[in-house]
Amino acid sequence: MIRTTNMLLEELSSYANPKSKLSRMVKNGECFPVTKGLYETDRNVSPHLLAGSIYGPSYISFEYALAFYGLIPEAVYTVTSATFEKKKKKCYETVFGTFTYRDVPSAVFPLELALIREGEYYYRIAKPEKALCDKLYTVSPVANAGELARLLMDDLRIEESLLLELDAEIVEMLSERYHSTNVKKLAAMLRRMHR
Repeated sequence: MIRTTNMLLEELSSYANPKSKLSRMVKNGECFPVTKGLYETDRNVSPHLLAGSIYGPSYISFEYALAFYGLIPEAVYTVTSATFEKKKKKCYETVFGTFTYRDVPSAVFPLELALIREGEYYYRIAKPEKALCDKLYTVSPVANAGELARLLMDDLRIEESLLLELDAEIVEMLSERYHSTNVKKLAAMLRRMHR
């Protein structure tokens, strides 16, 4: 389980020197530093379960979420998450893996998220439509529908059949809040595909 330094020191308060005991626990592999002030007790925990605790508020999105839903064929090893009003990208290299965080507009941040429970852990992840909109928001604007199709199907390698499974109404609703040419073009493309 994820623990803060204070939580661990509280749990170790019966020891003469809780900080020394914590240092020994780290040395003996009983708990693992994630970032400053944050530890994990299970070395084999899946990295995505830690993303929300490392930096927040955040939710898993972009490439990691697209791979999670099977929209893109590549395996993604960096856990990619969305934040808002942080103004700069963040990257954390940990023993559990690499975690990156980047902004999306605050107007879309709380929308279309799933809260998933895995064992004792909870995490937030963008729903498929939102993850794709988040990704397109971070890419340079495309000039036309043809370029968008190439971006989606050639660069990201999303199958057309999977695009058809996306909810066009959700993308439409989101597109009004991103102020992104790419997301508006995606909404238009999905409207045409669903006719």
